[in-house]
Amino acid sequence: MAGHTDNHIVIQAPMDLVWRMTDDVPNWPDLFSEYAKAEILERDGDTVLFRLTMHPDEDGNVWSWVSRRTSDPKARTVHAERVETGPFDFMKIYWEYTEEPGGGVRMRWVQDFHMKPQAPATDEQMTAHLNRNTKVQMALIKEKVEAAARALAH
Repeated sequence: MAGHTDNHIVIQAPMDLVWRMTDDVPNWPDLFSEYAKAEILERDGDTVLFRLTMHPDEDGNVWSWVSRRTSDPKARTVHAERVETGPFDFMKIYWEYTEEPGGGVRMRWVQDFHMKPQAPATDEQMTAHLNRNTKVQMALIKEKVEAAARALAH
């Protein structure tokens, strides 16, 4: 059994702005509330190898890992996976951006993963955690991108 999440949100902003802001990995600490630092380790065209470091959790633990992310600006999709997997056997993430009829951009994240046997959470527990947290992060991103869109309109 593996974990799987599939979440989306509609952002009322132009596609180019949504794409540019959410694909800017070094700026993720300003976009997401959970990341303290995002560091690009290597860049090869539309592929980046980067380290994310989270803010300390309630127990004071600081989680950090390396991921590889390949963006396809024409298709408006992203494929990413953890290179340093930590408590995961694997973690793959797919981002998809589509224009909504009547305006806005639907940003969708699909996460497929499996936890290691010694991990502090099961696949089911991590699925529940990711579904809760993804909604929080997507709402923050929506708020920040829509605010940027309003600022550009004036």
